[in-house]
Amino acid sequence: MSVKAAVTASSEFPSRELHSARASRHRAAPLRRALVTVATLASLCLAGHAGAQQVFAAASMKDALDDLCATYARQTGKKPVLVYGASSTLARQIEKGAPADVFISADQDWMDYAQKHDLIDASTRRNLLGNALVLIAPATTTGEIDLRPGTDLDARLGNGRLAMGDPAHVPAGLYGKAALEKLGVWPKVQGKVAAADNVRNALLLVARGEAPYGIVYKTDANAEKRVRIAGTFPADSHAPIVYPVALTKQANRTDAEPFYQFLQTPAAQATFERYGFGRP
Repeated sequence: MSVKAAVTASSEFPSRELHSARASRHRAAPLRRALVTVATLASLCLAGHAGAQQVFAAASMKDALDDLCATYARQTGKKPVLVYGASSTLARQIEKGAPADVFISADQDWMDYAQKHDLIDASTRRNLLGNALVLIAPATTTGEIDLRPGTDLDARLGNGRLAMGDPAHVPAGLYGKAALEKLGVWPKVQGKVAAADNVRNALLLVARGEAPYGIVYKTDANAEKRVRIAGTFPADSHAPIVYPVALTKQANRTDAEPFYQFLQTPAAQATFERYGFGRP
Protein backbone atom coordinates (compact mmCIF):
# COMPACT_ATOMS: atom_id res chain seq x y z
CA MET A 1 0.00 0.00 0.00
CA SER A 2 1.55 3.32 -0.97
CA VAL A 3 1.60 6.38 1.25
CA LYS A 4 -0.36 8.25 -1.40
CA ALA A 5 -3.08 5.60 -1.40
CA ALA A 6 -3.39 5.57 2.38
CA VAL A 7 -3.61 9.35 2.64
CA THR A 8 -6.07 9.55 -0.25
CA ALA A 9 -8.36 7.02 1.41
CA SER A 10 -8.44 8.97 4.63
CA SER A 11 -9.42 12.14 2.78
CA GLU A 12 -12.44 10.54 1.13
CA PHE A 13 -14.44 11.39 4.22
CA PRO A 14 -13.58 15.03 5.09
CA SER A 15 -14.46 16.23 8.58
CA ARG A 16 -17.12 18.91 8.99
CA GLU A 17 -16.01 22.51 9.48
CA LEU A 18 -16.33 22.86 13.23
CA HIS A 19 -14.40 26.02 13.90
CA SER A 20 -12.41 28.76 12.19
CA ALA A 21 -9.99 27.91 9.40
CA ARG A 22 -7.00 28.94 11.51
CA ALA A 23 -8.00 26.73 14.45
CA SER A 24 -8.85 23.88 12.10
CA ARG A 25 -5.41 23.95 10.49
CA HIS A 26 -3.74 24.14 13.88
CA ARG A 27 -5.60 21.13 15.27
CA ALA A 28 -5.45 19.07 12.10
CA ALA A 29 -1.67 19.29 11.78
CA PRO A 30 -0.81 16.63 14.40
CA LEU A 31 -3.44 14.32 12.93
CA ARG A 32 -2.01 14.67 9.43
CA ARG A 33 1.50 14.02 10.69
CA ALA A 34 0.36 10.93 12.60
CA LEU A 35 -1.55 9.59 9.59
CA VAL A 36 1.40 10.09 7.24
CA THR A 37 3.69 8.35 9.73
CA VAL A 38 1.38 5.33 10.03
CA ALA A 39 0.93 5.16 6.27
CA THR A 40 4.69 5.35 5.72
CA LEU A 41 5.42 2.56 8.19
CA ALA A 42 2.68 0.41 6.68
CA SER A 43 4.08 0.94 3.21
CA LEU A 44 7.58 -0.01 4.29
CA CYS A 45 6.33 -3.12 6.09
CA LEU A 46 4.34 -4.28 3.09
CA ALA A 47 7.28 -3.71 0.77
CA GLY A 48 9.57 -5.78 2.96
CA HIS A 49 7.22 -8.69 3.70
CA ALA A 50 5.54 -9.47 0.42
CA GLY A 51 5.23 -13.15 1.30
CA ALA A 52 3.88 -12.77 4.83
CA GLN A 53 0.23 -12.88 5.85
CA GLN A 54 -1.01 -9.31 5.82
CA VAL A 55 -3.50 -8.28 8.49
CA PHE A 56 -5.60 -5.14 8.18
CA ALA A 57 -6.93 -4.36 11.66
CA ALA A 58 -8.80 -1.59 13.47
CA ALA A 59 -6.41 0.90 15.10
CA SER A 60 -7.81 0.17 18.57
CA MET A 61 -6.37 -3.37 18.39
CA LYS A 62 -2.74 -2.30 18.04
CA ASP A 63 -1.32 -3.11 21.48
CA ALA A 64 -3.04 -6.45 21.88
CA LEU A 65 -2.43 -7.55 18.30
CA ASP A 66 1.24 -6.52 18.38
CA ASP A 67 1.63 -8.72 21.45
CA LEU A 68 -0.18 -11.65 19.86
CA CYS A 69 1.80 -11.41 16.63
CA ALA A 70 5.06 -11.54 18.57
CA THR A 71 3.83 -14.71 20.26
CA TYR A 72 2.73 -16.18 16.93
CA ALA A 73 6.11 -15.41 15.39
CA ARG A 74 7.93 -17.16 18.24
CA GLN A 75 5.71 -20.22 17.89
CA THR A 76 5.70 -20.51 14.10
CA GLY A 77 8.62 -18.49 12.77
CA LYS A 78 6.16 -16.47 10.68
CA LYS A 79 5.54 -12.81 11.49
CA PRO A 80 2.35 -11.27 10.09
CA VAL A 81 2.46 -7.79 8.60
CA LEU A 82 0.08 -5.55 10.56
CA VAL A 83 -1.59 -2.51 9.04
CA TYR A 84 -3.72 -0.42 11.40
CA GLY A 85 -6.25 2.29 10.67
CA ALA A 86 -9.91 3.21 10.77
CA SER A 87 -12.03 0.25 9.68
CA SER A 88 -13.57 2.43 6.98
CA THR A 89 -10.18 3.32 5.50
CA LEU A 90 -9.00 -0.28 5.60
CA ALA A 91 -12.15 -1.59 3.90
CA ARG A 92 -11.77 1.01 1.15
CA GLN A 93 -8.10 0.09 0.72
CA ILE A 94 -8.98 -3.59 0.33
CA GLU A 95 -11.62 -2.59 -2.20
CA LYS A 96 -8.93 -0.76 -4.17
CA GLY A 97 -6.74 -3.86 -4.24
CA ALA A 98 -4.53 -3.52 -1.16
CA PRO A 99 -2.95 -6.93 -0.43
CA ALA A 100 -4.81 -7.91 2.72
CA ASP A 101 -5.25 -11.54 3.81
CA VAL A 102 -7.14 -10.94 7.07
CA PHE A 103 -9.51 -8.08 7.87
CA ILE A 104 -10.59 -7.19 11.42
CA SER A 105 -13.14 -4.39 11.71
CA ALA A 106 -14.16 -2.46 14.82
CA ASP A 107 -17.82 -2.71 13.85
CA GLN A 108 -20.22 -4.85 11.87
CA ASP A 109 -21.05 -2.13 9.33
CA TRP A 110 -17.66 -2.03 7.64
CA MET A 111 -17.43 -5.81 7.59
CA ASP A 112 -20.91 -5.75 6.03
CA TYR A 113 -19.51 -3.33 3.47
CA ALA A 114 -16.63 -5.68 2.70
CA GLN A 115 -19.00 -8.62 2.38
CA LYS A 116 -21.43 -6.71 0.16
CA HIS A 117 -18.59 -5.79 -2.18
CA ASP A 118 -17.33 -9.40 -2.26
CA LEU A 119 -14.04 -8.52 -0.57
CA ILE A 120 -14.15 -11.25 2.10
CA ASP A 121 -14.92 -14.95 2.26
CA ALA A 122 -18.24 -14.71 4.11
CA SER A 123 -17.95 -18.30 5.36
CA THR A 124 -14.94 -17.23 7.48
CA ARG A 125 -16.64 -14.26 9.12
CA ARG A 126 -16.63 -14.56 12.91
CA ASN A 127 -17.32 -12.20 15.82
CA LEU A 128 -13.94 -12.02 17.52
CA LEU A 129 -14.09 -9.43 20.32
CA GLY A 130 -16.16 -6.94 22.26
CA ASN A 131 -15.27 -3.57 23.78
CA ALA A 132 -16.70 -0.69 25.82
CA LEU A 133 -16.99 3.04 25.09
CA VAL A 134 -15.54 5.56 27.54
CA LEU A 135 -15.03 9.26 28.03
CA ILE A 136 -11.40 10.17 28.71
CA ALA A 137 -9.61 13.21 30.09
CA PRO A 138 -5.91 14.04 30.61
CA ALA A 139 -4.42 12.05 33.50
CA THR A 140 -3.45 15.30 35.23
CA THR A 141 -7.12 16.18 35.79
CA THR A 142 -9.63 14.92 38.34
CA GLY A 143 -13.37 14.41 38.54
CA GLU A 144 -15.79 11.85 37.15
CA ILE A 145 -18.74 12.45 34.82
CA ASP A 146 -21.93 10.48 35.28
CA LEU A 147 -22.89 9.75 31.69
CA ARG A 148 -26.67 9.67 31.93
CA PRO A 149 -29.48 11.45 30.05
CA GLY A 150 -29.12 15.20 30.38
CA THR A 151 -25.46 15.19 31.40
CA ASP A 152 -24.13 18.71 30.81
CA LEU A 153 -21.06 17.70 28.83
CA ASP A 154 -21.20 20.99 26.94
CA ALA A 155 -20.51 22.94 30.13
CA ARG A 156 -17.63 20.63 30.99
CA LEU A 157 -16.06 21.24 27.60
CA GLY A 158 -16.29 25.02 27.87
CA ASN A 159 -14.28 26.38 24.96
CA GLY A 160 -12.48 23.06 24.52
CA ARG A 161 -13.00 20.34 21.94
CA LEU A 162 -14.39 16.82 22.23
CA ALA A 163 -11.94 14.47 20.50
CA MET A 164 -13.49 11.45 18.83
CA GLY A 165 -13.29 9.40 15.67
CA ASP A 166 -15.00 11.11 12.76
CA PRO A 167 -18.71 10.35 13.36
CA ALA A 168 -19.23 10.24 9.60
CA HIS A 169 -17.32 6.98 9.15
CA VAL A 170 -14.99 5.92 12.00
CA PRO A 171 -16.63 3.17 14.13
CA ALA A 172 -15.65 4.72 17.47
CA GLY A 173 -17.09 8.03 16.27
CA LEU A 174 -20.29 6.37 15.12
CA TYR A 175 -20.70 4.65 18.48
CA GLY A 176 -19.88 7.91 20.25
CA LYS A 177 -22.41 9.94 18.30
CA ALA A 178 -25.10 7.32 18.92
CA ALA A 179 -24.36 7.37 22.66
CA LEU A 180 -24.45 11.16 22.85
CA GLU A 181 -27.72 11.21 20.93
CA LYS A 182 -29.20 8.65 23.30
CA LEU A 183 -28.15 10.79 26.27
CA GLY A 184 -29.63 13.87 24.61
CA VAL A 185 -26.42 15.90 24.54
CA TRP A 186 -25.32 15.59 20.90
CA PRO A 187 -27.04 18.80 19.68
CA LYS A 188 -25.09 20.84 22.24
CA VAL A 189 -21.65 19.31 21.64
CA GLN A 190 -21.57 18.45 17.94
CA GLY A 191 -20.15 21.88 17.11
CA LYS A 192 -17.23 21.22 19.45
CA VAL A 193 -16.17 17.87 18.00
CA ALA A 194 -12.56 17.47 16.89
CA ALA A 195 -13.02 14.66 14.36
CA ALA A 196 -10.03 12.33 14.03
CA ASP A 197 -9.18 9.92 11.23
CA ASN A 198 -9.15 7.00 13.67
CA VAL A 199 -9.70 6.39 17.35
CA ARG A 200 -5.99 6.38 18.22
CA ASN A 201 -5.58 9.89 16.85
CA ALA A 202 -8.51 11.00 19.02
CA LEU A 203 -6.71 9.42 21.96
CA LEU A 204 -3.55 11.38 21.14
CA LEU A 205 -5.40 14.71 21.15
CA VAL A 206 -6.39 14.14 24.78
CA ALA A 207 -3.07 12.60 25.79
CA ARG A 208 -1.26 15.70 24.48
CA GLY A 209 -3.66 18.03 26.27
CA GLU A 210 -5.05 19.42 23.02
CA ALA A 211 -8.60 18.42 23.99
CA PRO A 212 -10.06 18.27 27.52
CA TYR A 213 -12.23 15.23 26.77
CA GLY A 214 -12.41 12.46 24.20
CA ILE A 215 -14.43 9.38 23.35
CA VAL A 216 -12.49 6.18 22.76
CA TYR A 217 -12.72 2.48 23.51
CA LYS A 218 -11.84 1.22 26.97
CA THR A 219 -8.86 -0.63 25.53
CA ASP A 220 -7.45 2.62 24.10
CA ALA A 221 -7.72 4.33 27.47
CA ASN A 222 -5.97 1.37 29.12
CA ALA A 223 -3.08 1.65 26.66
CA GLU A 224 -2.29 5.34 27.24
CA LYS A 225 -0.87 6.45 30.61
CA ARG A 226 -1.44 10.12 29.84
CA VAL A 227 -5.23 9.77 29.98
CA ARG A 228 -7.75 8.55 32.51
CA ILE A 229 -11.31 7.27 32.21
CA ALA A 230 -13.66 10.03 33.30
CA GLY A 231 -16.85 8.10 32.60
CA THR A 232 -18.21 4.98 30.92
CA PHE A 233 -21.10 5.14 28.47
CA PRO A 234 -24.03 2.86 29.33
CA ALA A 235 -23.97 -0.28 27.20
CA ASP A 236 -27.51 0.40 26.01
CA SER A 237 -26.63 3.89 24.73
CA HIS A 238 -25.09 2.50 21.54
CA ALA A 239 -25.03 -0.65 19.45
CA PRO A 240 -22.92 -3.51 20.87
CA ILE A 241 -19.25 -2.97 20.06
CA VAL A 242 -18.22 -6.08 18.16
CA TYR A 243 -15.04 -6.76 16.18
CA PRO A 244 -15.66 -9.23 13.35
CA VAL A 245 -12.80 -10.98 11.57
CA ALA A 246 -12.68 -12.64 8.16
CA LEU A 247 -10.30 -13.88 5.51
CA THR A 248 -10.34 -11.82 2.35
CA LYS A 249 -11.22 -13.26 -1.03
CA GLN A 250 -7.64 -12.70 -2.19
CA ALA A 251 -6.07 -14.29 0.89
CA ASN A 252 -3.19 -16.70 0.62
CA ARG A 253 -4.98 -19.36 2.64
CA THR A 254 -1.83 -21.37 3.35
CA ASP A 255 -0.32 -18.52 5.33
CA ALA A 256 -3.42 -16.63 6.45
CA GLU A 257 -5.68 -19.38 7.76
CA PRO A 258 -3.35 -20.59 10.56
CA PHE A 259 -3.10 -17.04 11.92
CA TYR A 260 -6.85 -16.53 11.54
CA GLN A 261 -7.41 -19.69 13.59
CA PHE A 262 -4.77 -18.63 16.13
CA LEU A 263 -6.71 -15.43 16.87
CA GLN A 264 -9.66 -17.54 18.00
CA THR A 265 -7.76 -19.83 20.39
CA PRO A 266 -8.35 -19.60 24.16
CA ALA A 267 -4.77 -18.37 24.62
CA ALA A 268 -5.28 -15.52 22.17
CA GLN A 269 -8.62 -14.64 23.74
CA ALA A 270 -6.92 -14.48 27.14
CA THR A 271 -4.37 -12.02 25.75
CA PHE A 272 -7.13 -9.86 24.27
CA GLU A 273 -8.92 -9.87 27.62
CA ARG A 274 -5.73 -8.81 29.38
CA TYR A 275 -5.76 -5.68 27.23
CA GLY A 276 -9.38 -4.97 28.14
CA PHE A 277 -11.31 -6.56 25.29
CA GLY A 278 -14.37 -8.62 26.11
CA ARG A 279 -16.22 -11.48 24.49
CA PRO A 280 -18.44 -10.48 21.57
